Amino acid sequence: MDKGLIPRRYAKALYEVGEDRKDNERLYSLMQNLETTFKAQPAMAKTLANPFVDPADKKALLVAAAGGSDAAADTTYADFLALLAQNGRLDLARDIARAFVDLYRTRHDIFRVSIVSAAPMTEAGRKRLEDIISRHIGRGTMEYEYSIDPALIGGFTVTVNSERLDASVAGQLKELRRSLAAD
Repeated sequence: MDKGLIPRRYAKALYEVGEDRKDNERLYSLMQNLETTFKAQPAMAKTLANPFVDPADKKALLVAAAGGSDAAADTTYADFLALLAQNGRLDLARDIARAFVDLYRTRHDIFRVSIVSAAPMTEAGRKRLEDIISRHIGRGTMEYEYSIDPALIGGFTVTVNSERLDASVAGQLKELRRSLAAD
C-alpha cells in the first residue's frame, strides 16, 4: 500500500470533521505548528515510533508540539489523537499534518511562497515583490516565507508551490555556463 495513502486518508477525514465542527482554521494552525516542531526536533519522530513509549505520553507530546493547550478549543485535535492512538498510528502524525496542510491550502486557495535573497530585503522591496507575485497569481492568499542565502551572490529566487523563478546572480552564472558549454 502507498505509504502516503494512509496519511492522506486520515488528513481528509480530519478535514471533513473539522469542517463539520467549524474547527479547520484552528486545526490548520495546529498542524503547521506540529510540522514546525518536527523540523526543529527530528528526534520526535523516533519517540513516536518507539513502541516502549506509552501512547498517552505520545499524545501529550503531540499536543505540546502543536501548541494546543486549550482542551476546550482543541477537542477535535484531541479526538483525532485519540483515534490515532487507538489505531496505532501516532507515528504517522507528521505525515498526516503535512497532508492536512496541503489539503487545507488547496481547498482555501492558499499559495506558499518562499523567497530566498542574497541579502536582507527592505520592507519596500518585499512589498513590491509581494505585489508582483499577487498580480502574477491573480487569486487566492499567499503565505510568504523569507530566508537569506549569501551563495546567491545577488538577487533572489521565488518558489510558489512547485513553480520556481531564479533571479539570482548565481542562477544567471549557472545558465551562462550551460550556454557556453552547449556552444
